[in-house]
Amino acid sequence: MKTFIKERGLAFFLIAVVLLWIKTYVGYVLNFNLGIDNTIQKILLFVNPLSSSLFFLGFGLLFKKKLQQTAIIVIHFLMSFLLYANIVYYRFFNDFITIPVIMQAKTNGGQLGDSAFSLMRPTDVFYFIDTIILIILAIKVNKPAETSSKKSFRIVLASSILVFLINLAVAESDRPELLTRSFDRNYLVKYLGTYNFTIYDAVQNIKSNSQRALADSSDVTEVENYMKANYDVPNNVYFGKAEGKNVIYVSLESLQSFIIDYKIDGKEVTPFLNKLAHDNETFYFDNFFHQTGQGKTSDAEFMMENSLYPLAQGSVFVNKAQNTLQSVPAILKSKDYTSAAFHGNTQTFWNRNEMYKAEGIDKFFDSAYYDMNEENTKNYGMKDKPFFKESMPLLESLPQPFYTKFITLSNHFPFGMDEGDTDFPAGDFGDSVVDNYFQSAHYLDQSIEQFFNDLKKDGLYDKSVIVMYGDHYGISENHNKAMAKVLGKDEITDYDNAQLQRVPLFIHAAGVKGEKVHKYAGDVDVAPTILHLLGVDTKDYLMSGSDILSKEHREVIPFRNGDFISPKYTKVSGKYYDTKTGKELDESEIDKSEDSLVKKELEMSDKIINGDLLRFYEPKGFTKVNPSDYDYTKHDEDSSETSTDDEDQ
Repeated sequence: MKTFIKERGLAFFLIAVVLLWIKTYVGYVLNFNLGIDNTIQKILLFVNPLSSSLFFLGFGLLFKKKLQQTAIIVIHFLMSFLLYANIVYYRFFNDFITIPVIMQAKTNGGQLGDSAFSLMRPTDVFYFIDTIILIILAIKVNKPAETSSKKSFRIVLASSILVFLINLAVAESDRPELLTRSFDRNYLVKYLGTYNFTIYDAVQNIKSNSQRALADSSDVTEVENYMKANYDVPNNVYFGKAEGKNVIYVSLESLQSFIIDYKIDGKEVTPFLNKLAHDNETFYFDNFFHQTGQGKTSDAEFMMENSLYPLAQGSVFVNKAQNTLQSVPAILKSKDYTSAAFHGNTQTFWNRNEMYKAEGIDKFFDSAYYDMNEENTKNYGMKDKPFFKESMPLLESLPQPFYTKFITLSNHFPFGMDEGDTDFPAGDFGDSVVDNYFQSAHYLDQSIEQFFNDLKKDGLYDKSVIVMYGDHYGISENHNKAMAKVLGKDEITDYDNAQLQRVPLFIHAAGVKGEKVHKYAGDVDVAPTILHLLGVDTKDYLMSGSDILSKEHREVIPFRNGDFISPKYTKVSGKYYDTKTGKELDESEIDKSEDSLVKKELEMSDKIINGDLLRFYEPKGFTKVNPSDYDYTKHDEDSSETSTDDEDQ
């Protein structure tokens, strides 16, 4: 051991290990809300960066002479960058970067820049100071090893594995079956650390990709039996009441339900949506929860059209666009529906140009169809008011009946508004993101009112089913201090965070009397609800969702990490609460049947998606989608379909 310690260059290595270890731990404590509950978890949080630091930096010992220190510095920087990337990502998403997320970043290109930059802070230089220290030490000391130290590497490797195994054993004692049953990345990082989680995620990603190759038609049987056994019979009062009508979906970017009926300085933030929530012509669902994972808006789209859950890591849109799907627009082709998507951004964002083909969407009106001048655009694309205005001629050009969806963009983090776009007052809660949210949400509300008025002028309002939904949360847990003020609470608890995942769902079906619906529901439930309104029975389709208007509707709402909400229980971060009172419950008081249901629901959906099982299953009357039949290139003849505003571009 003395020889090992004295070996030239090893002191530099040990300094690098200690610096990375301590910095990582500090990063955990300052930036991640991991729910540390006991002494064991505190110790593990401190220890878990050590095995990764030893393991990865140890590879630098295999290099000779000056390359050894250079290699250690490069590895140290890469690990520091991974840590910092997770910190920035966590500041908004309260989640950790996975390999599929990295693939999404490639797909979404540089359009994430503004949001990412707004999450960075001057103090973040702390996460790279130790790398600078190592560079200075390497230059000043300048005593590289004379030979590569394979012996030192073997000792370091063995030490890192030993530390990891002890870490894992203790973690398993506190959280049994950690690596086999947990959907929650918070648990994995809390017990194993960000670096070990990245390795785990890589293994899981490889496993997921291999499932498709190994799947065959026999794998469909279990899923089919389960989903048909859980099929909800449509409510005769509503089944087919909107048959033959157009369908218009509107994704309400980042809109959460707490905003409905909320006032700033005595003024309603969303006066138009408030009217819809209280009239008798619209269904308003006040216990509707988003169920998105890392795919956010794209996950919401996927669930709305396919009634399957998103992936545990990454986005279906990015990672599974080659799958065979049986989406709502594809199902409606048998009813002679034309389908189209409207989005004031590039086709490739969230890989929509490929995913929409897999879903059988006929037309995709992207940024090429809009006047994308500086005044009309912000953040991720076109502002909502000009977007809806310029979409109307395109919508009118479609043969009826049509299935369409509109993806709004203005109400997006960090929610800043351009001068002149709104005169609505900002909030005053000590947090610019939260304060800006009220202005941004008001602008969205005005754009929706404008869109409704235009639909009425064109006669489409009385011929359509209009579905509007909040796609995911807008304000993350990192803004809980300000949100406590917004909600008039002393603090925001885990229970409160779960309740804040409510997002608005409105369904206006022309000629059908609406009402406020208190049933608990989620994104996967919308597709069967709409199809049954249109007179299409979903009993032969493999859908995870449950018709919300059915008398048999299931009110257990699974989240992608295995937590759930029902009228009875709220499970979040491994704890159970009484949904009505918010009181924390002891596990001995819990009926675990809802836990089992959630696990089964996610498992069945994952089997369909990861195994691409719908390629082996074709319901009667359904025609399989051939993605090569679709072309979203804007041709010259498309110009005749656009408005006068488009001709003036």
